[in-house]
Amino acid sequence: MHVHAQAVYRIVGPDGRVTFSDKPPPATAGKATTIDAGTSGPAASGPALPFELRQVAGKYPVTLYTGSNCGPCGSGRAMLSSRGVPFTERTVNTAQDADALQRLSGDNTLPFLTIGAQQLKGYSDTEWNQFLDAAGYPRTSQLPASYRNPPAAPLVAVQKPAPATSAMGNAAQEPSGVPAPRPAPDRSGVDNPAGIRF
Repeated sequence: MHVHAQAVYRIVGPDGRVTFSDKPPPATAGKATTIDAGTSGPAASGPALPFELRQVAGKYPVTLYTGSNCGPCGSGRAMLSSRGVPFTERTVNTAQDADALQRLSGDNTLPFLTIGAQQLKGYSDTEWNQFLDAAGYPRTSQLPASYRNPPAAPLVAVQKPAPATSAMGNAAQEPSGVPAPRPAPDRSGVDNPAGIRF
């Protein structure tokens, strides 16, 4: 039996939202990657997900926010992996990461999980499973054996400071007129930004 592969496009919009489509995106839609849906081996961006799982992941992408030395974060990661949920992991290890998490979730509780637009604070096996069920994720893994989630990345990308002249430094600080509030210093050790609760 010969199966014809259908091209699937992974589209990253200007807002960073990832969608999947069988139609090529318009030139203005953002960055697109073609995924060969008919192969079981790795494609350009890794092995293709089964069709139903790809549809759910495109509509309700899952992102897990974790910290170092966080037992509940490890439990959440293990639950998602054992259930076969493809997810992106963002680490919260610096004061900048903690600020970004605060802006995103309104809290500094870890782990923090997003399923599409749904936000879940703290780890609860029952609650996470209920929301994954509601989104349409299968109860048992349908991931290809060779599938690997992308490696965890910091919530805030680390940018190397460029050598700045004093004029550039002043220009960068003056427009706002008010200095940005600084987070409280980290008193709990190198691995735990201030205010993060596990």
